[in-house]
Amino acid sequence: MALLWSAIAAGLSMGASLMAKGIFKVHLDGVPGAFLLENLGYTFGFVIVIMARQQLFTENTVTAVLPVMHKPTWGNTGLLLRLWGIVLLGNLLGTALGALAFNEMPIFDEATRQAFTDISMKVMENTPGEMFANAVISGWIIATMVWMFPSAGGAKLLVIVMMTWLVALGDLAHIVVGSVEVLYLVFNGSISWHEFLWPFALPTLLGNITGGTLIFALISHAQIRNDMSEAAVAKAKAEKRKQEKRRQREEKENAE
Repeated sequence: MALLWSAIAAGLSMGASLMAKGIFKVHLDGVPGAFLLENLGYTFGFVIVIMARQQLFTENTVTAVLPVMHKPTWGNTGLLLRLWGIVLLGNLLGTALGALAFNEMPIFDEATRQAFTDISMKVMENTPGEMFANAVISGWIIATMVWMFPSAGGAKLLVIVMMTWLVALGDLAHIVVGSVEVLYLVFNGSISWHEFLWPFALPTLLGNITGGTLIFALISHAQIRNDMSEAAVAKAKAEKRKQEKRRQREEKENAE
């Protein structure tokens, strides 16, 4: 249950991306460089989710693929699919709650609400094929970001902002952030649930999985496969030495 609640919290937190973009869009209208600054708002949700260690699909789920590729058993595959399913379900529930709150609660003025609608409608201009292609690149960039974290040290925040800002500037599709935007349209009556699923959700989810977990994880696995194999060999040797010492100690005790 902790995993699910963390995923729901992540979905809610990703609403900060739409909120920041909408507010920036209203108040930066006509300002030089407004496009760059407006899209900086996209990074807010990712910063909250990652720094708070919440469970986000395409972020915490990337590294989970590597053990399956190293040891592709039915058991490992089942555990991976369970992880994906719980995190994705929680994220979508959280985004739905966030989008509903943005629509129903008296928080924003009409200009900001219209900005939310304009931002979200831009997502829906893509065809299913474009959604998929954009999501492949988005998934790849987010997976690359995750891979950079161990080496980032104190620059982790900068890495998050830099990589997710790039996703925003490219108008790339992400299943969680995009769900906040598209569900906002569903709840205000601009589009139907069917349109949420197609052309948005299914092509975007497939694209994120393809780019962020399958392609990236395949390359990453090839990169670290030897290290993982060497670690396994070293562990086996250590276990063998341990058993040998235990056997010698038992023989000595029996001789006495």
